[in-house]
Amino acid sequence: MGTPEFAIPSLETLANSGYQIIAVYTQPDRPAGRGRGLVPSPVKQKALSLGLTVRQPVSLRQAEEVQMLRDLRPEVIVVAAYGNLLPQSIIEIPPLGCVNVHPSLLPLYRGPAPVAAAILAGDDVTGVSIMLLDAGMDTGPVLARERVDISPDDTTGSLTARLAQIGAGLLAKTLPLWVEGSISPEPQDNEKATYSSTITKESGRLDWSRPAIELWRRTRAFQPWPGCYTTWQGKLLKVVEAVPLPGGGEPGRVVALERSQPATVGVQTGDGILGLRQVQLEGKRVTAAEEFIRGQRGFVGAVLPC
Repeated sequence: MGTPEFAIPSLETLANSGYQIIAVYTQPDRPAGRGRGLVPSPVKQKALSLGLTVRQPVSLRQAEEVQMLRDLRPEVIVVAAYGNLLPQSIIEIPPLGCVNVHPSLLPLYRGPAPVAAAILAGDDVTGVSIMLLDAGMDTGPVLARERVDISPDDTTGSLTARLAQIGAGLLAKTLPLWVEGSISPEPQDNEKATYSSTITKESGRLDWSRPAIELWRRTRAFQPWPGCYTTWQGKLLKVVEAVPLPGGGEPGRVVALERSQPATVGVQTGDGILGLRQVQLEGKRVTAAEEFIRGQRGFVGAVLPC
């Protein structure tokens, strides 16, 4: 059971490891693109290319869907970013339970956006947990964990891709041990639990009164979606890549920076300067900030809205 790109390495690992995959469950096709046509999930596309049976129920809470899955008689269900909490009626079906690939070191960052949450917190390390699902939100016992360093250049996109591969490798090592009874599940310490929040488009709006270090983390945490943005001359201006720098002044004021700095232009914040490296004006391509200011002569010296 999985939906986005994150789940594909785990699916490929299972397919290449000799397991009998009796069905792949993924979210229904969604409208996407300018034409808003229905687009299959990445997992559906991969599963079909592997010749696997695909199911896309709107809900797993309907009695007929529960019975259909029960009739498949799965020994274990592997879950990786499926997109919905599984009801207890589903969790109880496989005798070996529902084994979930979660991109954090549980009990840290339970919930829907653990990768972004680790970047937002300024963590140097995150990881992957293989755990058993229960009725709660990522509260089940853990079978295995693997730590992963977070690079200063990591975005949610780059880190998620790395965690997906590492998670698939950890799944490959853990699942056989779980099947043969060689692992004792480790209950999570609920007192140490932290939670990630749902990300919305509004999450990406830059508030220049906040510290530069926080805004820098946001530009990485919300890349590729929703992206961090401000407005310039009535148009959306995305900050694609940035760097935190010392300095200060009026929040939102755009300033030119010295050549010795790692950026040629920056925006003053509540604490420090956010150096701009790559930006994207609404309707335009991503461009280096240095190139952008050559075409937008009034940009340096302007005050961007907080």
